[in-house]
Amino acid sequence: MNQVIIEVNKKLNEIPLSFLKKPIIIGGMAMEYYGIRKAGKDIDLIISEEDYHVFSEKYPDNKKDLYGDLGFIINTFEIWRSIALIDYNFFLKDAVDEGNVLVVSIDRLLWMRVCAMEVEKYKRDLDLMKEYYYEHFRNQCYLQERRIMEALS
Repeated sequence: MNQVIIEVNKKLNEIPLSFLKKPIIIGGMAMEYYGIRKAGKDIDLIISEEDYHVFSEKYPDNKKDLYGDLGFIINTFEIWRSIALIDYNFFLKDAVDEGNVLVVSIDRLLWMRVCAMEVEKYKRDLDLMKEYYYEHFRNQCYLQERRIMEALS
């Protein structure tokens, strides 16, 4: 099992937090999950609308509003109803199922970084993600053929 998933599950069990729908790991932990960079100390999650309402009643003193994105800070978790006012269902598409949690798809993670690219940290993430895409999705047969042709020249 991926170390990020082990860490998130451990932290979820410490509180414990329960969800009606599986939360989606986003942010630095998703970056680490894909091997792009190490995460920071917090764990960012997107939750369903239903879970948001449950958390609103259970954790009224832990609410946070970030430019209209409503969420909660609970221990090391930043739990969000939306990012850029886009909700759970958007981030659910192609998310990786890891049992108790989902991990945002690499494509949705890229979209998140593009939306925040005016922040230097996220601009650096975009460069790292570009390298991730090159490493994982470039036509390896073509690259191998090109290396052979260059060696013969």
